Amino acid sequence: MSTEQTLTINGKKVNFTPGQTILEIARENGIDIPTLCYLDRCKPTGSCRICLVEVKGARALVASCAMPAAPGMEVQTESESVIKARRMVIELLLASGEHNCMTCEANGECTLQDLAYKYQVETVRFARPMEYFPTESNNPLIIRDFSKCVLCGRCVQACNEVQVNLAISFGYRGTRSKIVTKGDVALEDSDCVFCGECVRVCPVGALVEKKARYMGRSWEETKIRTTCTYCGVGCQIYLHIKDGRVLRVSGVDDGLPNQGSLCVKGKFGYEFIQSDQRLTTPLIREGDGFKEATWDEALDMVAKRFLEIKEKDGPDSLAGLTSARVTNEENYLMQKLVRTGFGTNNIDHCARL
Repeated sequence: MSTEQTLTINGKKVNFTPGQTILEIARENGIDIPTLCYLDRCKPTGSCRICLVEVKGARALVASCAMPAAPGMEVQTESESVIKARRMVIELLLASGEHNCMTCEANGECTLQDLAYKYQVETVRFARPMEYFPTESNNPLIIRDFSKCVLCGRCVQACNEVQVNLAISFGYRGTRSKIVTKGDVALEDSDCVFCGECVRVCPVGALVEKKARYMGRSWEETKIRTTCTYCGVGCQIYLHIKDGRVLRVSGVDDGLPNQGSLCVKGKFGYEFIQSDQRLTTPLIREGDGFKEATWDEALDMVAKRFLEIKEKDGPDSLAGLTSARVTNEENYLMQKLVRTGFGTNNIDHCARL
């Protein structure tokens, strides 16, 4: 028996399942409701008020991300009162900090910037704070610019509900509110594991990657999708490239298995790609040094040495050790090489060490 019920959004009757929010139903039906604080896979907070909509009979506008749908509801997502309220909210957010798009690293990827443009907020009538918490840039990976933080809470939810690191939370009160670590210490002295999830979800320029700062604007980059090579999980990533160099790495939001989330290696460990010390061709020892070789030459030499050892000392003189950090296919090939090529069962795995 179907449990679907109906409501009306912008004059269009749509079906929904009990428990869904107005925002979820709108998105399922291709109706755009802007959001700032809302984060997929996390509990809605309704804190930013950008997603306000008008519900017939309600005393005030409601946050669509947190409002459960009810049968017979009549919702307007772009009424005059809704647009007026969103403009006011955007003005207040812009007044909360130093949102200078000229030098902000998030320019072109800033949700607040996009909203101000969409709703044509050209002036801010409210006074800005006289002072801000100092910018934190001591660690080598993440810059925390509190003058740009709009306290949307996305970083807190990403840390606590997605990565479950529990490293940051809201601290202090009123105009002194701030995103803090335990004890409000610097990131490098906290429980932060530098997975970069907070940077990924920040909708403004409050959290940016230190190594990529001033290296290039988002519209100057080419994104290439690939698979992270650090382990066998297979996380999907984008390499952000400019002039043949990798500027930064980001997760693929709708890519499995990671859905945009990465670890510290996958997020920040990319500098080796363009290192001057990186080997780009096989080397064969010759005397006290090495000489460059082709792959065929190198592989032929390795195969020859294996055969010599096997002939002299027997197959059990050889062994193979595989890794949890490579794919199942690579582990399979390794054991095949050892068992069939070497003729021994001396094969083990790093997970047993």
